[in-house]
Amino acid sequence: MNVLVTGGAGFIGSHVAERLVARGRRVVVLDDLSGGFAENVPAGAELVRGSITDATLVDRLFEANRFEHVFHLAAYAAEGLSHFIRRFNYTNNLTGSVTLINAAVNHGTRCFVFTSSIAVYGASPELPMTEATPPHPEDPYGIAKLAVEQDLAAARAMFGLDFVVFRPHNVYGERQNIGDRYRNVVGIFMNQALAGRPMTVFGDGMQTRAFSYIDDVAPIIAESIDVPGAYNQVFNIGAEQPCRVNDLAAAVARAMGVPPAVVHLPARQEVQDAYSAHEKLARVFGTRPPCGLEEGLERMARWVRRQGARRGQRFEAIEVTRNLPAAWLD
Repeated sequence: MNVLVTGGAGFIGSHVAERLVARGRRVVVLDDLSGGFAENVPAGAELVRGSITDATLVDRLFEANRFEHVFHLAAYAAEGLSHFIRRFNYTNNLTGSVTLINAAVNHGTRCFVFTSSIAVYGASPELPMTEATPPHPEDPYGIAKLAVEQDLAAARAMFGLDFVVFRPHNVYGERQNIGDRYRNVVGIFMNQALAGRPMTVFGDGMQTRAFSYIDDVAPIIAESIDVPGAYNQVFNIGAEQPCRVNDLAAAVARAMGVPPAVVHLPARQEVQDAYSAHEKLARVFGTRPPCGLEEGLERMARWVRRQGARRGQRFEAIEVTRNLPAAWLD
């Protein structure tokens, strides 16, 4: 069974690809390595370096491999930065996704698995957010993700392309790009701690999120094509217990074995509280014992110490500088 995993050299994508290889699938990874690393691609998977926005390449891959299933995880998932890279965001996260959907329809793909985001909900008065919570995304990243969800529903109605949509949130763990300055707060904190710098927190640190360990997310995504009840459904996926960012910083410091040094930066525009419920996921995929935050951070910290600090990577193609946080200008 031929399977395409976009973003398979990245964080979540590489773990999903690894699980698919273990389940006996023939996996082709498509990744431009803009945020991932070739060494993340699991043994047994084929890496094709290229972009999902390259329609010619995408069509050639589908023609050569006749993918029965597509796992689409390629995205630049920096919600806050997406306000300032709007064209880049929509080109990569929306137009690139539509390029894949077109190819899936034209080449008879059976099911298209899409990793959306909790960002589609925006600042909801309903907490925890369920799949029935009305989506009101507040940043271009969330808008793009919701648009792809809607396009998949339209493609299902018009062409019969089955889909599964997952809305993960704040996933962390081994292989996360800790050198990215704009996303993945756990990775940012650990990189700063390893370099002997204080952890930087926007605002007062009272924002709440639920931080999700990768092994609680990737296996379910990989299994979804074998679960008929998951087809043409949307699922929240991730941790249950919300945590303040200040408390996360303290937990990361403990895991890294460093003093809990924090510097508070001016607040940026972001959702104050965002965490979701997962009863629907449990009904379809069953309940599984989760990895607690302390244990998950310990596992990631061991990996981070082995691989060492990474230099912060600056995004060079900022399109709008008005209201850009000063910390992102350095």
